[in-house]
Amino acid sequence: MKTLKVGDKVPDFSVSDDRGNIQKLSNYKDQKLVIFFYPKANTPGCTLEACDLRDNYKQLQDAGYFLLGVSADSEKSQRNFSNKFDFPFPLLADVNKEVINAFGVWGPKKFMGKEYEGIHRITFIIDGKGIIERIIDKVKTKEHASQILE
Repeated sequence: MKTLKVGDKVPDFSVSDDRGNIQKLSNYKDQKLVIFFYPKANTPGCTLEACDLRDNYKQLQDAGYFLLGVSADSEKSQRNFSNKFDFPFPLLADVNKEVINAFGVWGPKKFMGKEYEGIHRITFIIDGKGIIERIIDKVKTKEHASQILE
């Protein structure tokens, strides 16, 4: 797994979100962006993480951050997830793994002794020039907003 590092320039992308809108990195020029990758919509850990971000969204906005969630789920799955929990930020339906592969967050994982390929739960904080400022690779699902705001 070759994950982007602090100081790397993020490649532009163009992916549909849960509302059918096209999201591009270039849409967030001159703005601070948080891109959080999560394994699967509507699963316990991913729900805790996204709900923590939702509950602290005002603080994140006040700190100047825009948020994008990314998983390989379909647009419909992302829309259902977003509607069920009333998320105020877009969830990218990266079914072709364009953004996932560009950031290098797809790779080998272990769960209950089994190995498989999947999305690693990693968050990237990006400056207004598209450069990675910080990476959170040990995401605390119940406290993720405070990790970003540190």
